[in-house]
Amino acid sequence: LVISGSLLGFICFRFLQLLSLCPSHVPLSVSLQGWIGDIRAVSLTSIGNHIKSSCSLVAFNTEQAGTLGLASLQPGQDGKWAVSQLPCHADLVTDFDFSPFDDALLATCSADETVKVWRVREPGQDAPSAADVTLCPGQGRVEAVLFHPCADGVLAIGTVRTATVWDTSRQEPLAVLEQHGDQLHSLTWKLDGSLLATSCKDKKLRVFDPRAQLTPVQSAVGLQSNKDSHVIWIGDSDNILTTGFNQVREREVKVWDARKLGSSLGSVCLDTSSGALIPLFDPDTGLLVLSGQGDSVIHCFEVTSSQPFLAPVSQCLTEAATKGIALVPKLAVDVTSCEVMRVLQLTDSFIVPVSYHVPRKSGQDFHGDLYPDTRGQSAAVSAQEWWGGENRQVPKVSLHPAKRPIKSSASSAPSNQPAKKVLPIVKSKEEDPLGRSSSSSSLTSPSSSGSLAPSPSTGSGPSSGFASSPSQRSLQNILGPSSKFRHAQGSVLHRNTHITNLKGLNLTTPGECDGLCVNRERMAVPLAIAGGQIAVFELSQPGRLPDTAFPTIQNTVAVADFSWDPFNACRLAVAGEDAKIRVWLVPKGGLKETIMEPQCVLQGHTEKIYSVKFHPLASGILASSSYDLSVRIWDLDARKEVKRLKGHQDQIFSLAWSPDGRLLATVCKDGKVRIYDPRKSTEPSQEGPGPEGARGARVVWVCGGKYLLVSGFDSQSERQLYLYSVGSLCSGPVATASTDVSPSTLIPFYDEDTSTAILTGKGDTRVYVYEILPESPYFLECSSFNSSDPHKGFAFLPKTECDVRDVEFARALRLSKTSIEPVAFRVPRVKKEFFQDDVFPETAVWWESALSASSWLSGSDGQHRKISLRPKDMTPVSEAPKEPPVRKYLPSSVYLEEKTDEQKKEELLSAMVAKLGNREDPLPQESYQGVDDEEWDD
Repeated sequence: LVISGSLLGFICFRFLQLLSLCPSHVPLSVSLQGWIGDIRAVSLTSIGNHIKSSCSLVAFNTEQAGTLGLASLQPGQDGKWAVSQLPCHADLVTDFDFSPFDDALLATCSADETVKVWRVREPGQDAPSAADVTLCPGQGRVEAVLFHPCADGVLAIGTVRTATVWDTSRQEPLAVLEQHGDQLHSLTWKLDGSLLATSCKDKKLRVFDPRAQLTPVQSAVGLQSNKDSHVIWIGDSDNILTTGFNQVREREVKVWDARKLGSSLGSVCLDTSSGALIPLFDPDTGLLVLSGQGDSVIHCFEVTSSQPFLAPVSQCLTEAATKGIALVPKLAVDVTSCEVMRVLQLTDSFIVPVSYHVPRKSGQDFHGDLYPDTRGQSAAVSAQEWWGGENRQVPKVSLHPAKRPIKSSASSAPSNQPAKKVLPIVKSKEEDPLGRSSSSSSLTSPSSSGSLAPSPSTGSGPSSGFASSPSQRSLQNILGPSSKFRHAQGSVLHRNTHITNLKGLNLTTPGECDGLCVNRERMAVPLAIAGGQIAVFELSQPGRLPDTAFPTIQNTVAVADFSWDPFNACRLAVAGEDAKIRVWLVPKGGLKETIMEPQCVLQGHTEKIYSVKFHPLASGILASSSYDLSVRIWDLDARKEVKRLKGHQDQIFSLAWSPDGRLLATVCKDGKVRIYDPRKSTEPSQEGPGPEGARGARVVWVCGGKYLLVSGFDSQSERQLYLYSVGSLCSGPVATASTDVSPSTLIPFYDEDTSTAILTGKGDTRVYVYEILPESPYFLECSSFNSSDPHKGFAFLPKTECDVRDVEFARALRLSKTSIEPVAFRVPRVKKEFFQDDVFPETAVWWESALSASSWLSGSDGQHRKISLRPKDMTPVSEAPKEPPVRKYLPSSVYLEEKTDEQKKEELLSAMVAKLGNREDPLPQESYQGVDDEEWDD
């Protein structure tokens, strides 16, 4: 199976054969092409799809309430997509829909309780000053709007608890259906337009015949949860499909017979993600596409009329989280490249087309078996004819390029726009647009000629049978700069470096605690044993732990957080739930017996302590935060509190020292990020808006102390990364990046030498890697590392522990239920015999203090000296001798040369003769001994 097209950010896998699509039982391949950029999408509280497409335009929700974004489906002559904005409502746009008979007619609805119908223009042209039609249903916030599939000007509108049917030409309701028992979630027309189905928060499915009666003709409790749900009609059949949640919060897809809703015909459970699945159904192919807000996967199923009803076809993993998805009308797919379906994925910054191709020889013949006649763009009946009882189907048209109808300028398209035309396949020297692969920036060439014909969504492609590799300039024009760590690989080291047979671990440490703490020599892990015991393991002594008890630190109370002194590998500060900080000294060589008495106990906080952090430059300086809403700074040598910082109004999630040790940053549950200069004032010197979510957050200084990186949650509980400029904290984040939906806070580790941030959460299996830039685009996502089981903690070792000969730029320890495993992060390089000085600049000697506690408290500052990590026997790669370029592959003309039928026959005959070898050699059976004729008689 071939994945055609190069799109950075996606990997498609697990394709099954689609038996009903074509008689030759060819599996689908998914081609991902054609970024539409310059957009800023946002997660909304509405249940709609958040993106819709006509044959020429794409509409999507933006970060500005009441405003939609508009983009052209096809690129312009410069190969780029025009994007504009349509201010259409005074409040949040909850849903919108394009007319199936007019590419430029867009209906929108809003929390301002109105529905508007717009005649939109191509992006780049002036936006319409007012809507053509404004409807006021008067039933509260409008949640859904949907054009009738057969009748022109008929609109189904869903308000808080009521579904209504309107005639937009007369601006009057045709039917106000019976009120629902709770909030209406979604509605759908049957393909012939005779029936309307709805899903509701009261868990009921309802089927209405609006022209016959205002009460449902079928109604039953079909959903198991009152969380968000969607319902769609499966073509012109009698079956409907719902997406929702079951009783154990798993996302569930069900198929129902609309004539009897007592029980479902078939169902599939997917996962426990929180975003409601958005269903898209293509009646021509029978394919169902599913994805939800915050998802990093797009599912594809085949819907059948008999068991199992839902058959999995493919999954497409995405690096960017989904904000919404839409199905492109069948009239807009590229039949010349055997594209059978195209889905648009809305992300934070891009609209990404996902094209489903059948591997056929493209660009020459029209494959009629793949493309049955499809519904055209001519309405079957008027609104009054439909309401009067007429049932006529939309005329079907052929997708054959030579037979496809061309709409005249007298059609319903705006008079100031050119009529939509079928674009011919033309030759172009421009390179194909790029996207992201799972390793974020890898440049790959298409491996199948079946996707090389240009698609309407991607502009003209190369005219040869092979696509040329895009240039770096093309990549930067589309996506901006790429990271040298984009192909970074994380791998667990050999088992002989593991510590195994761990027992009795404390797996319920507070969210502010990392779960384990490491330094150059040893690691500390809290145990779930009475007395707040802490196990200490020497890194130099890996292996299987004995089944018997081992010596520990007896902390006497449960551990809230702990931290090793960076300048004393034997000193461990432990914050307890009794509001005390105990400082322990571990003997050199490790624990030989249980330690009962700490070196000292620091008292001052009045409530439980959240976290403790040592100063990065001054020896003996420790900061702590507590439930008493204060941050206190301690002098361990004097064993006393020296500073108390104020200003927090709620729980302090995290604190971090700046690299130069002058400032201290905090992120708080009150929704604020604060920066303190502790030696000058106990009040914050700067304050700015923090993450919206109140589930937890972490903060770390990046880019030489010029920026703050905060990991937290948005209002939809999606994990987000926020980048703040230290010089303008009050202005809010300069950039954000979405990751996924998960309950645990992402714990960030930042490597100053490479400017990479590595993040993961307790209970996660995925570790994210980003390169952080001090300028746009700020975040460059790199390949992520995935573990086989959830980790309970993740902590990083000093840079000096990395194997620079293997281009290892970071090493971590991963804590699982029963073991501690080293994980190495490497950059793949060809010339490993040279020292990669672009990856390994001089690093700070952070294990040596730059000044004493008293010097820092008196106002002095310092900085670490730096050393090179280059081994003496290695030459820097920057000084490596230049090698002349060597052509590794034959020119494309060799592969593209057409051979005559006679040449092909001759090659085939020669190959057969070569296999047969010398024909004069005796055959093997000639050496066999036979049976005498007399013996047959026996």
